[in-house]
Amino acid sequence: MDLFTAMDINASGLRAQRTRMNIISSNIANAQTTRTKEGGPYKRRDVILRSVPFEKVLSGVEVEGVVKDPSPGKRVYDPSNPDADKDGYITMPNVNIMEEMVDMIGAERAFEANTTSIKAAKDMALKAIDIGR
Repeated sequence: MDLFTAMDINASGLRAQRTRMNIISSNIANAQTTRTKEGGPYKRRDVILRSVPFEKVLSGVEVEGVVKDPSPGKRVYDPSNPDADKDGYITMPNVNIMEEMVDMIGAERAFEANTTSIKAAKDMALKAIDIGR
């Protein structure tokens, strides 16, 4: 494996984790949104990642898609809310802030691992150049 292949693999990981962090941020920002353009409460979204072959053995990662979580939201009694049904209940988004925070920590750690690997590859290349001098 050459330096650029290693960097390409890690760069694919960085792109995937950036997308994952954007989706997590969107989920947190919409944790109280009870009305969307599509109608109804915001639905939590999740990123689907898949491996992508580089050469024959090595692989990277890419975002295969973003899917909506089909689980139902919590129903809360609030008859004063304009989104309440005839019984006075509103359906809240199916976003669990604690779950999102755990996902965010995981994405952050994966991002850090990829940046550390890129730095290590860069340092090895610089050492190789120094040896050649």
